[in-house]
Amino acid sequence: MDLRYSEADEKFRGEFRSWLNDAVPAYGDPPPPHDWPARRAYDTGWQRTLYQAGYACIDWPKQYGGRDASPTEQLVYFEEIARARAPYVGINFVGIKHGGPTLIAEGTPEQKARHIPRILKGEEVWCQGFSEPGAGSDLASLQTRAVRDGDHYVVNGHKIWTTYAQVADYCELLVRTDPAAPKHKGISWLILPMNLPGIEIGPLRTLVGEGEFNELFLEDVRVPVEDRVGAENDGWRVTNVTLRFERGTAFAAAIYSQQEFLADIARAARQVTRDDARAWDDTALRKEIGHAQAELDALWAMVKMGVSESSKTGVPGIAGVAVKLLYSELDQRLGDLAMRVLGRAGLSRDDVGGLPSKRFLATALKSISLTIAAGTSQIQRNIIAERILGLPKER
Repeated sequence: MDLRYSEADEKFRGEFRSWLNDAVPAYGDPPPPHDWPARRAYDTGWQRTLYQAGYACIDWPKQYGGRDASPTEQLVYFEEIARARAPYVGINFVGIKHGGPTLIAEGTPEQKARHIPRILKGEEVWCQGFSEPGAGSDLASLQTRAVRDGDHYVVNGHKIWTTYAQVADYCELLVRTDPAAPKHKGISWLILPMNLPGIEIGPLRTLVGEGEFNELFLEDVRVPVEDRVGAENDGWRVTNVTLRFERGTAFAAAIYSQQEFLADIARAARQVTRDDARAWDDTALRKEIGHAQAELDALWAMVKMGVSESSKTGVPGIAGVAVKLLYSELDQRLGDLAMRVLGRAGLSRDDVGGLPSKRFLATALKSISLTIAAGTSQIQRNIIAERILGLPKER
């Protein structure tokens, strides 16, 4: 597929850039990170603003409110969002980036009609109930049980790392519906309304100081059978659809933002002085920044490949695991580089001497979790080895 930008793509870029130039400054600054009701209002408000202007989820089919955007239009969209430093998708991440796309690919007509328009407009916030404290990186070892009782499943279990659960309306929940089956065979994918009796949420404070992660305790929660996505015990296949969106295209805008972050590191290096010389005068530092830019160019080329494949098949390909692996590990190296450029100023959570210490430190600390989120780097390497390279499986 030709991914060079056409005249029509550049026209779309001009229109979208013009809209962002007005809309982003007018929308204002985000609220404090600990004010969750305000964060929900801010993030869903930006989603609604995009929707009203016709720029929400442009890759989704027109019949569900998207624009059926071409692969190159999607790439232009990601580039312009990052260039304008527009508000991030934030608490809408799960619903927009992989929950909604999973429903479009696997949901019933009723499920799509009920949820997709509301996700698109910022009226529904989703979280993810996949990981469990006893399963570690082996997601298929999950033990949360769902027992059929008439038209409901009765769910009992414990989830962890449930991002934004405290402000979510629904959760994409994995449960074990056949404990006697092999571990990958007895799983089902449920839509869990977060207002049901029996749900308890416990926040987990992170290094950054935020409580975006949560534990989710489920005791005799009755979930309607009609909220199951896919067939009973076919949840592992549906899960892999979700994970392909999560690892394949969900990070595209964040990946392009890494280029802006590296440019900010270079600007800071021109400001910082050490031993009467600028940090930028260090040849080794400039070489490291150059190598990082080359890796970012390669990563963006891999994103282009993933967007192109997703447009042809409806689901990102397995190569998305390589994108996720390189993105998350490169993000950690960029965070480390930013801290080395700042030097002692990197010890401050506030800006120091005109340097962006607050953002650099927050980015560096948050990057630590990225090699765990959406599957650890070890899991990604196993998938690359076994499913892409065809190497023998681990024993």
